[in-house]
This record gives sequence, structure tokens and C-alpha cells, in this order.
Amino acid sequence: MSIEKEVERRNHRKLGQQLELFLSMEEAPGMPFFLPKGMIIRNELENLWKDKHQKAGYQEIKTPIMMKQELWEQSGHWDHYHENMYFANVDEQSYAIKPMSCPGAVLLFNSKRRSYRELPIRYAELGLVHRHELSGSLNGLLRVRSFTQDDAHLFVREDQIESEIEKVLDLIHEFYSEFGFSYKIELSTRPENYMGSAEIWEKAELALESVLKEKGLPYQINHGDGAFYGPKIDYHILDSLGRSWQCGTVQLDFLMPEKFNCHYIGEDQKQHRPIMIHRAIYGSIERFMAILIEHYEGDFPFWLAPIQAKLLPISDSQSSYANQVKGQLESAGFRVEIDDRIEKIGLKIREAVIQKVPYMMIIGDKEMENNSLAIRKRKEGNLGEMSMIEVINKFKAERNK
Repeated sequence: MSIEKEVERRNHRKLGQQLELFLSMEEAPGMPFFLPKGMIIRNELENLWKDKHQKAGYQEIKTPIMMKQELWEQSGHWDHYHENMYFANVDEQSYAIKPMSCPGAVLLFNSKRRSYRELPIRYAELGLVHRHELSGSLNGLLRVRSFTQDDAHLFVREDQIESEIEKVLDLIHEFYSEFGFSYKIELSTRPENYMGSAEIWEKAELALESVLKEKGLPYQINHGDGAFYGPKIDYHILDSLGRSWQCGTVQLDFLMPEKFNCHYIGEDQKQHRPIMIHRAIYGSIERFMAILIEHYEGDFPFWLAPIQAKLLPISDSQSSYANQVKGQLESAGFRVEIDDRIEKIGLKIREAVIQKVPYMMIIGDKEMENNSLAIRKRKEGNLGEMSMIEVINKFKAERNK
């Protein structure tokens, strides 16, 4: 099969509709609607994110979607990002809908007196942001106007920069390993419309490069593609077709803490300026979902599959037993559906295969009498008859792979 046909077969917009994951509608261009099965995938990704961040010492926060114009003038976004932002007027006051979450995290840092003993402070936020994209560039979940960034903002002392960036890089590697992604790394340097002095930029670029070299990670220099407030490390993951997708980013920022007069009290009882590390791993939940749909061709790993098993009773006489089995599997934490239509079993199996359900459990009179299930795996075919405890143990082992 040609690469063009393979790409079209994996198109996330087509699979998103076929598998009932999400919809794009004219009533809200670039702002996707998530269907129940799509929300299961989204919630699993968010649960993984929350679990790993909690274990890595992050504190989860939530900041407002809309904040006053003055805040965005102070942060520099008004001058450097204005054309990509949405605005509103409330009580004769101009507001901006946030295109990113960093100013809100800074306000939380500044909400109380800070000591050097508190640092590093690691804030993590699943932040809903809006950015203006031209209508012709919108593309399913890959290019949208409304999306959730998996942001984190770390406030660190200067002597903590390299150790914290190392931990961030380790966390990113841990995440991508969950999905079997390999990746390439770029170091993006000072753009033309940068804020601050060239000296500060050089210092920040050297700090990022030092960590990459220390960890022995191969990287390329992407000249002039840094954020307007700081250089960054960009991660390009490689999918099952070898295509490259820019997802994770790590940005070092000496400037925003200065603009917002952030400080902490040092061991010497004097005020010191923290440094910010901006960081995302998925990039956005929506875009990462699009990549996963195409990477797996909708055939998600068991833990991520919206429906993990489908019960297929052969006739109405097995409906009561099918509902009993469904209850037991759901109590064990698995996502199960029953196809109780009056249709031939072959049709039910074919449709479950099209929906890319990992397991099908066929129930006839024999299985009902034996208190068992005839198990069929989508990629492997018939696995034979199993008891409920055998099925539950098999599913638990697969979920924990």
C-alpha cells in the first residue's frame, strides 16, 4: 500500500467519526465536540497526566480563562501575540481570553510571600486556551481554535535550573514511552521579535544546551524559533508511519518573572528573582489525541480503548447472563458493552471488529450453562472458553502492560 493511501486510511477525522470519538461542526469552527467514547480516551490521557505529575512533585492548579487586558500588556503577549488572541468587553473593561496559561501561574506565585525553602515550586495545569487560527488552516483535532494545553510552570532558583530541566526531560521520556514513541529534539534559539537582552538570552540558551549535553541527548539547533520570552527545547515524536509531530516543549524564561516583579526571600534574607520553566508534554490534549488516532489507526491499546470488551449473546435467552457478566466486569473496572440486537452472531462480530473493540465475548447456551465466556481477540481470533475469573485476570494483566 502506498504511503498516501496509508495516511488516508489513518486520517483521524475519518476514524474520529467512524469510531464516534469527536465531531467538528459549523456552529463552532475549530472548537471540537467530544462524544462519549472520545471523552473516555481524553479522560484516560488526563488521568495518566495527573498521576505522573503528582508522583513527580507537581501541584495542580486552575487559572481563569479570561483576564484583564492590563495583565496581557504586562506579560508582553499584547505586543507580541495580539493577532492570535480573542477579546471581550465586560463592564466597560477590556479582557482577553487566554492563549496560554503562564500569566495566571505567575499571579499565583505572587499571591504570597515566598522563601527560598519553597523552591522549586512546580505548578501543573490542564488549561483551556483559545487562539485565532485562519479558517482555512483548521484540521480536525490537529489545528483548532480551542484546546487544552497540559501546561506546567516551575519557579526555580538559579542553582536549580539544570537539575529541574533534567527532571522535566526524564518525565517527558517516561510519558512518550507509554505510547511507544521515539522522538527527536530541537533547541530553538532567539527569534527576531524577542524580549529582553541578548545577554540573558545567551545565558538561557547555554543552560538548556548544557542539560542536553550532560544527558547525552542528540539534538539539532533550530535558529530563531524560540518563544518571544525565552529559548526552548522542542520534542518531535515519530509515529508508526515515521511522521514527525512537534509536541513537547521546555522553555526557560528569565523575563516574565522580571516583568511581574516575582521574588523570593533568600537565605541571606534579601529578595531574589526566580527563573521560570514553561513546559508541556502532550502539547495539547486534542492534538495528541489526533496523533494517537493516526498512530494506532484507531486500534488503541487495551487501557486506552473506549470499549474494552463487547458481550455478544447469540439470542435473547442469554440476555440476563450477559447483563450479569457486564456488571461483574464493570465492578472490576473495565469498560464493557452488550450487543443484544436480534442479529446473526457473525454480523455482531464483524461490527465489533470495525469498531476496533479489543475483545469480543460470545455467549450461547453452553457458556451460560458452564458460567463461562467464549473469548475472541480482535487481532488473534478465538482464544477459547474461559471462566469469569480467568477473563478478569487476563484483562488486568493486559491493562497493566
